[in-house]
Amino acid sequence: MADSIPPPTEADSGLGPTTTDGNPAPHTTAGDLGQTTTASDLAPITTDSDPEPPTTDGDSEPPTTGGSLRPITASNPEPTTTDSDPEPPTTGGSLEPIVAGDLEPITKDGDLEPITAGDGPEPIAAGGGGAAGRAGRWRVLVDGVRLAVTTLTVVPVRVGVVDRRTAAVAMSVAPAVGVPLGALLAAVLLLLGAAGAPALLAAAVTLGTSTLLTRALHLDGLADTVDALGSYRAGEAGLVVMKKPDIGPFGVATLVLALLIQAAALTALPGAAPAAVLATVVTAAVTGRLAISWACRRGVPAARPTGLGALVADSVPPLPLAIATAATAAISTAAVPGRPWQGPLAVFLALAAALLLLRQCRRRFGGITGDVLGATLELATTIALIILALR
Repeated sequence: MADSIPPPTEADSGLGPTTTDGNPAPHTTAGDLGQTTTASDLAPITTDSDPEPPTTDGDSEPPTTGGSLRPITASNPEPTTTDSDPEPPTTGGSLEPIVAGDLEPITKDGDLEPITAGDGPEPIAAGGGGAAGRAGRWRVLVDGVRLAVTTLTVVPVRVGVVDRRTAAVAMSVAPAVGVPLGALLAAVLLLLGAAGAPALLAAAVTLGTSTLLTRALHLDGLADTVDALGSYRAGEAGLVVMKKPDIGPFGVATLVLALLIQAAALTALPGAAPAAVLATVVTAAVTGRLAISWACRRGVPAARPTGLGALVADSVPPLPLAIATAATAAISTAAVPGRPWQGPLAVFLALAAALLLLRQCRRRFGGITGDVLGATLELATTIALIILALR
């Protein structure tokens, strides 16, 4: 049966000529120049369902062969790095980041360093050891004394550098400014008394001289502070009242009472011994400026970020403050003959009254201002004169 079936021919099978072993010969034509590329010879085509595996070594671009580039599709994004702290780009070499604490302020003559509320004073010592360090410390001391003189008196003194260091020196030596000022006022009072002037007239001229020598700045500060406290406004609203150029009725009444009390106290002095008069007036002047040093001690903030209060607040160290207080108490022992305790008592009571006023101003305004300093000076001076006049 199998022998009767003829083998298929080329035309019947549709295949090309067969070889002797029965397998079809490969199909070739005259136009075939080379081997035909089949599907198995093609590179696999990446589709959305066959994404490239993500890289983990931080290389964002895959290797390419033959110059061909792999297309990037939405489903085949470039891998991203997961480093949470990337290095900042730098140019021209690596640069370390600069922080505020690494910078040293550079001060030249006439420059003012930025003033901020609550900042402590810079160290008074300037420069290193040797001659340069001593010269720097001497310059700070001289500038501080000059600042104290020009702030607390009418004497025009040129100050080289005005910064926190010189402010600390100025407020520390403020009581010393009261010594020559008080001596001059005592001389005026004694000369008028020796010339036969009535006691009230001598006292009034002495107070007028004091006002001229201090430009009435402390009296102005007293009036402005009392107006602000009398407005019952706190914080910035109270500071706005304090800064107004006009004086309200509360401030005017306080000025009149302060000058009247001081004049009445001075009228009791012309009949006393000249040494006692000198010690009394000097003690009152020094005590008033000692109150400023206490108002600028460490821990007392400024009410405003700018102005005199911001410059001098929180600047006086404890040691100069203790020395100035002890020296003032020692000078006051000669104010009342036969009562060496009365002078120191007057100093401490005057300081207590000034600190109470300072406490109220801190509660109402948040700190001190230039007006508050003037108010503490006038209050301490007045209280000291009252106690010293009791003979």
